[in-house]
Amino acid sequence: MKRITLKVGSGVLTENNAVAKQRMLNLVSFIVKLQSLYDVILVSSGAVSSGYTALKLDRKKHISKKVLAAVGQPILMSNYKALFDIYDVDTSQVLMTEEDFDSAAHIEIFRQIIDSQIENNILPIVNENDITTISEQVFGDNDQLSAHVAHHSGSDVLVILSDIDGYYDKNPNEHDDAVMYKLVSSIPQAELEKPDTSTHEFATGGIVTKLKAAQFMLDQGREMFLCNGYDLSSAKEYLIDGQHGKGTLFSCANN
Repeated sequence: MKRITLKVGSGVLTENNAVAKQRMLNLVSFIVKLQSLYDVILVSSGAVSSGYTALKLDRKKHISKKVLAAVGQPILMSNYKALFDIYDVDTSQVLMTEEDFDSAAHIEIFRQIIDSQIENNILPIVNENDITTISEQVFGDNDQLSAHVAHHSGSDVLVILSDIDGYYDKNPNEHDDAVMYKLVSSIPQAELEKPDTSTHEFATGGIVTKLKAAQFMLDQGREMFLCNGYDLSSAKEYLIDGQHGKGTLFSCANN
């Protein structure tokens, strides 16, 4: 059975300073369908934004963000548990840092944990542990974390569910004539060096961190699919129906 890593962003999981429960339910029901076709690993943002639903701190302050993450992680996981319980799917929490991927021994432990959970029909839910870590120990965004999770877990493809339909030749929010790339096999270095372009209050990096994740996957000879997480139709078409409508596939297969 093929293995996929699915990453979902904060913008998909929260709305108007509250957990977007209907979107979470849609995501959970989608993952349950995927589990009949794939081994699934979920990388989920949303700890800080979930924390903000309970405690209104200034997330721009370094310590406040850590406090919000500490408050929000159990809120996020309890919401996932309640929804996955509907389908009798067990879940686990796996908190990682960038340093965890710097050691062959740590990577092997991570692989064994993921493999064992999947073998026992448990869905691993991965997030970055940015509560007690310092900046040098964390990726700072879950896009790049998800790429490392996908690679080191042996996933065939990373799917990023975002607030955008795919990767465009220009910002579609500013240009009506923006054209989406359906297939990308190389990314210009200048695109990888652009500043943060996130538009959601609790998101990090915008398209730039997604391109960095895609570049990492390309460098490893793996694929990444970027599509909309608000409307899961593109992800369903690609992963379940085997059709590529909207969304951008980053792949070296045709090189």
